[in-house]
Amino acid sequence: MEERGLPLAGLVVLDFSQYLAGPSCALRLADLGADVIKVERPQGGDACRSLVVADQRHEGDSALFHTINRNKRSFAADLKAPADLARVRALIGHADVMIHNFRPGVMERLGLDYASLAVAHPRLVYACVSGYGGEGPWRDKPGQDLLVQSLSGLAWLGGNAGDPPVPAGVSVIDILTGAHLVQGILAAVLRRERDGRGGLVEASLMESALDLQFEPFTAFLNDPAGEQPRRSATSHANVHAAAPYGIYATADGYLALAMTPLDRLGELVGCEPLRAAAAAAPDSWLRGRDRYKAMLAGHLAGRPTAHWLALLEPAGVWCADVLTWPELVRHPAFAALDMVQEIASAGGARMRTTRCPIRIDGRRLRSPRGAPRLGEHTEDIAAAYRLPATDTQETQA
Repeated sequence: MEERGLPLAGLVVLDFSQYLAGPSCALRLADLGADVIKVERPQGGDACRSLVVADQRHEGDSALFHTINRNKRSFAADLKAPADLARVRALIGHADVMIHNFRPGVMERLGLDYASLAVAHPRLVYACVSGYGGEGPWRDKPGQDLLVQSLSGLAWLGGNAGDPPVPAGVSVIDILTGAHLVQGILAAVLRRERDGRGGLVEASLMESALDLQFEPFTAFLNDPAGEQPRRSATSHANVHAAAPYGIYATADGYLALAMTPLDRLGELVGCEPLRAAAAAAPDSWLRGRDRYKAMLAGHLAGRPTAHWLALLEPAGVWCADVLTWPELVRHPAFAALDMVQEIASAGGARMRTTRCPIRIDGRRLRSPRGAPRLGEHTEDIAAAYRLPATDTQETQA
């Protein structure tokens, strides 16, 4: 799909952010057609370039950097150097959106905070990510995904009753915060098109983590006793879900069961003690869930997952196999999604990653252009926007 056919074609975004939350926001804007210019320090660039996960590098940088910075251009600038800062200020004059995730106070010291820029650039949509917001005792605490999962109570929600806290296996708070920032930016851009006014969009990891937990956290807030929700002793999945909600071991794998009448489930799987107990006390499916789940777990362990799916799926029970990634990518349903794309960097190196999950007008959005080399587009951008020369360039001239 050509860029001019995408919803955000023509939108210029300056991305000063590093690591995951801010860059994931800018990535989605780029997927939707925006021209995202990644502003990086000349020495080392985005710290994510050296954040290697799974021991994987691509053209010298972390493969992680390439997955979250594809389809962007790189502009190298030292914000502490007056000449480079002047160029960045001039570049901001051409931008529709500006994104950063510096700690509170950094942009104020540079004169690049919203209050300083809004007077000269009233149409600018200024978006920033923080760990915990701009106020409070955690204001200057490192905003990192695992730390926020732990502080917000999210890590405590995982696991069974006797387990230690279990964090999510992915950087869920970073990516969710980036998605929230996208929503705020698009709302502000829409308002600007209506009345010409830009604005300040803010999102924090902690607020996103709390919003993610709105279902159990709301129940906690409205509990007269104010007690911590109780995790299930077995087959844990949701602190407030009644039996059978959870994941159960089978003879050869695992089976996920969602909301299902417990007495009917007992009948379908042939577990008469469960059916009888659940039918006799239908109001105890939450209160007595540990007992019911233990009965069900012992029964399901006797047959393979496919056996139970063959019984339950035709009966309309919400259930599923629990797949590993190798199993997932071999499944015809995964092929139908067509979620994998290949990206190529300027040097020709190629790697596979996921595509944008959004479809526009029925078309899947792909961006085969890989992440940029540090400063790869600095001079092209400077020439296009007639930015002032640096001290080095003036000396060379």
